[in-house]
Amino acid sequence: MCGIVGCITAHGLHLPELEDIAGRMTAALVHRGPDDEGVWVDTKAGVSLGHRRLAILDLSPFGHQPMVSADGRYVIVYNGEVYNFRGLQRELEDLGHGFRGGSDTEVILAAVVQWGVEAAVQRFVGMFAFGLWDRIDRKLYLVRDRLGIKPLYYGWSSDGTFLFGSELKALRTWPGFDNPVDLEALALFFRHNYIPAPYTIYKHVQKLPQGNILVLKQPNMADREVELTSYWSVEDVWKQGAQAPWRGTDKDAANALVETLGEAVRMRLVADVPVGAFLSGGIDSSTVAALIQASNTKPVRTFTIGFTESKYDEAPKAKAVAKHLGTDHTELYVAPSDAMELVPKIPTLWDEPFADSSQIPTCLVSRMTRDYVTVALSGDGGDELFSGYTRYPETLRLWKIANKVPRPMRRAAASTLHMLSPDILDIIGRPLRPMFRRLGAPGPTGRVLHRMGELLSAYKFQAFYGWANSHQLPPGGLVPGRDGLAPAFIESSIPTKDLCSAMSLLDLITYLPDDILTKVDRASMAVGLEARVPVLDHRVVALAARLPSDLKARNGKRKWLLRQVLYRYVPRELIERPKMGFGAPIGQWLQGPLYGWAENLLAEDRLRREGYLIPKAVRCLWTEHLGGRCNHQYVLWNILMFQAWLEKWG
Repeated sequence: MCGIVGCITAHGLHLPELEDIAGRMTAALVHRGPDDEGVWVDTKAGVSLGHRRLAILDLSPFGHQPMVSADGRYVIVYNGEVYNFRGLQRELEDLGHGFRGGSDTEVILAAVVQWGVEAAVQRFVGMFAFGLWDRIDRKLYLVRDRLGIKPLYYGWSSDGTFLFGSELKALRTWPGFDNPVDLEALALFFRHNYIPAPYTIYKHVQKLPQGNILVLKQPNMADREVELTSYWSVEDVWKQGAQAPWRGTDKDAANALVETLGEAVRMRLVADVPVGAFLSGGIDSSTVAALIQASNTKPVRTFTIGFTESKYDEAPKAKAVAKHLGTDHTELYVAPSDAMELVPKIPTLWDEPFADSSQIPTCLVSRMTRDYVTVALSGDGGDELFSGYTRYPETLRLWKIANKVPRPMRRAAASTLHMLSPDILDIIGRPLRPMFRRLGAPGPTGRVLHRMGELLSAYKFQAFYGWANSHQLPPGGLVPGRDGLAPAFIESSIPTKDLCSAMSLLDLITYLPDDILTKVDRASMAVGLEARVPVLDHRVVALAARLPSDLKARNGKRKWLLRQVLYRYVPRELIERPKMGFGAPIGQWLQGPLYGWAENLLAEDRLRREGYLIPKAVRCLWTEHLGGRCNHQYVLWNILMFQAWLEKWG
């Protein structure tokens, strides 16, 4: 795992200047690659590439980057792992290619030389993001893996230079960066907890979408034109799965999952450094740990953290699973002071606003794990692929209720609820308050009614899912004149009539890459730890796309098929328990040890001076939370993460 950077400029900079700038961009990512660094410059083309290396395979100098292809045509900077590189290497050797070392980087270059960029990428099994410069055709290729496991940002500085990198902090080091905050992206952040691709916090910088190849031809620099091509699409895989659904028995499906996921796990154990696994005691991480241990004669290292607050503590469950599997288990109990110490560092680790509060325990478990191993396997992806979220049945219940209301009445009700203020809605809705409480609807009645207006206005299921599972914001949002949904919830098609499958698809193209995988990447790479996610092997994804909903959820059990696999290794009684989120008690902390920090960032005069947010709306949320009227911990954490980011980077 590594950090990559690059730029193309038309400003005629000399060699020392290009090397110096590339060196500074690369140095910004030292945490991603503490083992080696390198810079490659072509002054005539105005191109510079930089790399920070975390050595996992071929620890020798033969793995050094930037790396030039054997024929001298291509130069690559690469972050990630191609797990099937040894098989590809043998195939390429049969075609006449020679190799100096044992790195997958060298195999990627030879594959590009042999088959071209897109055809080569189609053969790769892994997680990757790379920049590839074609010295003959003067083209830059940027490539991101199928599921968006590895990050890649690109865009333009104010002086017309094209920049790319693994993290935004590297792009910021360019002298002419000067990018304004994108207010539309900011509003989406408050709605969703993360900034959805292709947006970033900066107006002229984007995330390369999952499964995409970008091509920049140097003659098009002045017009800022890039070509984007999708070489793999989750929507296409879901469509193919609907057209060729699973026809076998339950046992056949479990066997197929054991074989496919087991192979994915074994491929991800290949490394020249120590390997372990995160273990929360839940279905996903326990299944991955079980499959790892089944492939090893020696105990595998497993890691978990616990909280003193029992509501958030999964450590005892993880310990029981580890004991049964026979892993070499390490656990760390986190005191509130440990988390408090981390909070001020969050804007540096996530250099655009990011507000999934499980970032805190993820950082802490990554830091502990890095003391013992350099690679850790994670169970991320199981909820999205195998219907693990409780929000799926809850959303379906709400959708059925909404669809009982005729569309003209829905339209009229939504319009009325949006027109009235929360205070008026509070008065009007007072008789409904006991019913809302019984249904578990949080917050003041006026806010609940406003959320109902959002849901009633959504006539397509994908938009309904987006509204139903976004943050409940004040009417009008928090950013003046802007409040909406991520484009995927408005524009994406649903290639299936199975609404549970549709929700999985929507999460795979939004929440998974932009929240879950972003969280894991930044937390792990902050300490030079490589996190691998075998559940998100694209062949496992293709199998999951074929499975009917009753194999994913049955008799009230989420992830039913994944459980059948796990039961082959772990007794049911160690697994059958309510699902717990991997979070932190943010709401309590904001009323206690984090109060002073939060009050400073949410001060009304400060908000007014900065000019990004509506001070009255923010202060209302804060007052309601402190007074116990409503637990606004999630949206307040969003606001605080933006405010902390602004203090660091604004």
